[in-house]
Amino acid sequence: MRLSVVVPCFNEERGLQHLHDALSTVLAVAAEEFEVLLVDDGSSDGTLDELRRICAEDTRFRFIALSRNFGKEAAMLAGLSQATGDAVALMDADLQHPPELLAKMVELLGHGYDQVVARRTRKGDKPVRTLVSRLYYRVINKLVDVELKDGVGDFRVLSKRAVKALLSLGEYNRFSKGLFSWIGFDTAVVPYENVQRQHGETKWTFGKLLNYGIDGVVSFNSKPLRMAIYLGLLTTGLAFIYAVYVILDSIIGGVDTPGYATVMVGVIAFGGLQLLFLGVMGEYLGRIYYESKRRPHFLVKESSGDTPVTVALGTEAMEHAEFLQHVQVHGHPESTAK
Repeated sequence: MRLSVVVPCFNEERGLQHLHDALSTVLAVAAEEFEVLLVDDGSSDGTLDELRRICAEDTRFRFIALSRNFGKEAAMLAGLSQATGDAVALMDADLQHPPELLAKMVELLGHGYDQVVARRTRKGDKPVRTLVSRLYYRVINKLVDVELKDGVGDFRVLSKRAVKALLSLGEYNRFSKGLFSWIGFDTAVVPYENVQRQHGETKWTFGKLLNYGIDGVVSFNSKPLRMAIYLGLLTTGLAFIYAVYVILDSIIGGVDTPGYATVMVGVIAFGGLQLLFLGVMGEYLGRIYYESKRRPHFLVKESSGDTPVTVALGTEAMEHAEFLQHVQVHGHPESTAK
């Protein structure tokens, strides 16, 4: 079996050699044949120079350099679209995803699974982050149409069928955790202890995590819009009940003083609700706006090897993946014709 390993890289200059050494050792045992696709997501340090050096010294490693920082979702998609293996593994470059797990994961994939997922513990995380993460997953699983598990990330091995299914999803706003669950297929889980980053600093700030969490909520359902309707109906009902109370109180007891405080509280409350509803609708409209543009998910400025890197969406991506597989087995059609 030929295994492709896709590794998004962003400012990972210091750890790439360690990654190369670890993967070279592990993959020699885990797969009969392998390739490693290192995707530079617009790094600002010497990551690209390191990728050029590593790939020149070891032809089993290839790199794709995006024209700017498009984000991890786009980097993973770039790697998946160019993978030629019978199975594809996704992992991070910081070695927080233990490469030694790949052998067990590949073995499980051969037992009829289409996805083998590594699930990490929260050991070593800050208590506040652990608490927030658990609350987030508890809430989001009540909102989204797929099941998301705490500790399950991008570290997984996918069958060719699962990869084709992912590539057939051409949406611009991608939330991979949800997409992995949405495609379904038989899935096995491999638990592992949390591993601390060995080089550099995490790229996930609180703001990025918050935005990622919002993406997860609005990417797979329209329930926030439905909740806005329910909240609006509830508020309207309470306002009607309060209006009846005010009228009856005026008839029975008369009007003592103007209700300044009541008016101000009402204006602030309804103004806040209106802004909330506009924000929810705006989030969905913004996503429709980006989807309608049909822009490519990423642009490539440089790559190693002779295989052209192209950008495809939906069914076009599936056809391109089949073309890459054909080139890997039979060579380029033009060269064969000659």
